[in-house]
Amino acid sequence: MSMQIVFPGGTRVDAHYKGFVISTDQPVGDGGTSAVPSPFDLFLSSLGTCAGYFVLVFCQRRSLPTEGLSLALDAVRDAEGHRIARVEIAISLPEGFPAEYVAACARAAEQCAVKSYLDAKLPIEITAKRGERG
Repeated sequence: MSMQIVFPGGTRVDAHYKGFVISTDQPVGDGGTSAVPSPFDLFLSSLGTCAGYFVLVFCQRRSLPTEGLSLALDAVRDAEGHRIARVEIAISLPEGFPAEYVAACARAAEQCAVKSYLDAKLPIEITAKRGERG
């Protein structure tokens, strides 16, 4: 799996992956235009959408109602407000959703692959070389 990262101008940074272009920029306060999400916004959305996928598939495979199903993700900052201390994901189930499946929906969200990599503290190796294109 390989992704090419390019710099189209300003503070924009784009990822080319599997035929898609995933564009990012910084907020106006950090010199960007806020025209597209920041990398951290995409990180949080990948966590939320991954958890959402697992809840959705859990419900679909059991023919449980999904109309009105949603998740809310809240990134809670530490006391100083500098870093994210925890992420809370709240699943809202449709009215009349079978009670015996409520806790199972939360367990389904726990299966999110993005979350599992965070839980495992995935090592990230960064190198730099002159004169070579990535």
